[in-house]
Parts: sequence; C-alpha cells; structure tokens
Amino acid sequence: MVIPAHDERERLPRCVSRLAHAARLVEVPVTVVVVLDACTDGSADVLPGHVRTVRITSRNVGVARAAGFRAVALRADAGTWFATTDADSCVPITWLAKQVAHYRAGVEVAIGTVTVDWREHSSATRLHYDQLYAVGDGDVHGHVHGANLGMRADTYWQAGGFRSLPCEEDIDLVDRFSARGAVIAWDPHNPVLTSDRRLSRARGGFGDHLRSVAAGRRAQHEIAAPVLARRHDESTW
Repeated sequence: MVIPAHDERERLPRCVSRLAHAARLVEVPVTVVVVLDACTDGSADVLPGHVRTVRITSRNVGVARAAGFRAVALRADAGTWFATTDADSCVPITWLAKQVAHYRAGVEVAIGTVTVDWREHSSATRLHYDQLYAVGDGDVHGHVHGANLGMRADTYWQAGGFRSLPCEEDIDLVDRFSARGAVIAWDPHNPVLTSDRRLSRARGGFGDHLRSVAAGRRAQHEIAAPVLARRHDESTW
C-alpha cells in the first residue's frame, strides 16, 4: 500500500488512520509505505511506527509511487496485491476488503472512483462537478484516480510500473494495463474521499481540474470522456 506525499503533515494522520481501519477487515498482512517526496513540513513526524517511509527529492508523483512499490516488493508475484491512494484522501473502511474480493475473483486491476470533500470551492462548482462526473450503470465508469487504484503485483511489473510523470501517471499505467489485456474491474461502489483544496501539489492534477471546473473553462465532453481520452488524475502534488 503506497501513499506519495509532499508536505502533507496536516492530512497524513487521517489518511493513515483510515487505512489502518481498512486493514483490520482483511485477513492478509498489509504494509503501508509513505513516500516522502521533498517534504519540509515534518510530515514524517506525524506517522505512526508501523508505517514504512521512503524519502526522495523528485517532486514528481509518478516517481514517488514507483519508488514506494520498488521499496516494498521489487519482484512480487501474482500472490501480492498492490494498492495506492493519496495523502489528502480518505479511503472507505471496506476499501481493502473489496480489493481482496476482486483479487480472489481473478481481477488483475481494480479501478475506483472518488467523492470530493467539499470545503474550499463553492456550491455552484460542486453542482457543476457532480453533473460532469457521471458514473453510469455500465461495466466501465471511465474514471482513473491514483487515489483509488489496486493491481496484482505481477501485472504491475509486467506493464512496467509507474512512469516518471508529473501528472496522469495513473492513466498512463491503466492504458498499458488495457493494452496488455489485463482483467480490469471498474468499481464505482468503493469511492475514496479526496480534498478539494485550491492549492494543489501538481500542475495538471486534480486541484487544477477543479479550478478549471470552477472557472467554466473545460467542456463537458472533455470531462465526461472515458479514460483513454486522458482524464486528469487524482494526484495532488
């Protein structure tokens, strides 16, 4: 379980606490790795002792996620399941249990959705966003977020893992999973709660996406398009 973080002292405790609750509902060992990327705010000081840390200075979310998985299981096989979320996000209690269920059903990649913890944007922005973030009843909801992604370890390594991209590293990886014919579950029923902060960590990430929604600059067909049309990721670098 990998969490990239850049100066996330205020949000990391809640994120890690919810993961700990989710881990109690599964009968398999769970290792949590926080990748501290150029942190200067004492983010490491708020982490409990059971959390492993990796320190890098890349300021790049793709590099951070990749570093976390290399640290925890460089050559893991089909018996290992990888998952990743974001430091400003809060997983549901059932998050890991449902991913384990996907794994046992033969799924190689589980792609979930997000809900937004609205605090900084207006109600009009929330309404516009909700209208555009459509999750239908079909088999493919079409949204990809680094905040809600799980995959079998061997599938991850065979696809080449996360690339050194400053944003959309999750979409890039899912595209490669799809190209390889991986068995993918598009799960709309296990959303991760993520922040709506205006001061985002990554150019082109989710914070920029929300600002574009607020400003009305992004056309509806671009936002509602499926994954291969390049939706923004959930990273908040």
